[in-house]
Amino acid sequence: MQLRRVLNQIKTPLISGISIVVIVCWLYLWQITADIPSIMKDPQMGITLWSAVDFWQMLVMWMVMMVGMMLPSAVPMLLIYERACAPDDRIATLLFMLGYLSIWLLFSLAATLLQWGLDQAALLSPMMVSSSPTLGAGILIAAGLYQLSPLKHRCLSFCRTPLQFLTTHLRTGRSGALRMGLEHGFFCLGCCWALMGLLFVGGVMNLLWIAIIALFVLMEKVLPYGVQGGRYIGSLMVLVGLYLLF
Repeated sequence: MQLRRVLNQIKTPLISGISIVVIVCWLYLWQITADIPSIMKDPQMGITLWSAVDFWQMLVMWMVMMVGMMLPSAVPMLLIYERACAPDDRIATLLFMLGYLSIWLLFSLAATLLQWGLDQAALLSPMMVSSSPTLGAGILIAAGLYQLSPLKHRCLSFCRTPLQFLTTHLRTGRSGALRMGLEHGFFCLGCCWALMGLLFVGGVMNLLWIAIIALFVLMEKVLPYGVQGGRYIGSLMVLVGLYLLF
């Protein structure tokens, strides 16, 4: 009975649509990481000025990456919202999802600007990995400390308990759905922004590293021991960062 219920849930249009979007995103990431422009493969290349096309390509890459990484972790919230708040209005559910994703698309713009700044300061390698041990250690320490902070766990609590979010932030109508999606996106950003900084430690173009971070985000939000696991990993990040620093 329980297996049949799970299978029926997987067949919902919402899950099917999200699965297609996520698969397309990861296929795109696989393609671009497997076909890195030759200029980035040349270790002798120095600082190069970004053209408008370069900036746009990086922005699109970050946007696709954020959708592929973060949308799966929002599935429990979207399912509960659809069934509890908008069972007969798929447009409202779509607006909720678009509101959520718009926060991460804005974050993509900030990440692209940060990457541009680090690149122009010669702090990134051609493979978009931190070339400064101090910077890499600082990112690890900062991300680890944030994992242990009260703000992190307040935001994480709303991500882990969709019903808590819905009961405290419920708004009616399609405009309300969009606003709820934006608010949930803010909580999710507050939960995970520091983890995204780790992309500059393991490589923005490292598909395996991207997948590891995405899996950790998902596990932290849905597994019973996700909170404790996140704290252990945060402590480990601080220790590794201190080791690299000293």
